[in-house]
Amino acid sequence: MLLIVEDDGEGIAPEDKDHLFERGFGRNTGLGLFLSREILAITDIVIRETSAPGHGAHFEIRVPEGKFRFGSGGQSQA
Repeated sequence: MLLIVEDDGEGIAPEDKDHLFERGFGRNTGLGLFLSREILAITDIVIRETSAPGHGAHFEIRVPEGKFRFGSGGQSQA
């Protein structure tokens, strides 16, 4: 399964692309995307950035066969 997460903002600067998932990179703690990638990797899920400059951020999350399931479609309980 391929899950796509994107926005319509400024996108990711070309000079930042190679460092997005490095520990310490970013405006705050530098842990957000680093930890996201590490946690997903535990279950063989891969996240990658596939944005085009000036077209918003675009991430693809690839979930391997057998690592996902669909619910019954019922109402969730709040």
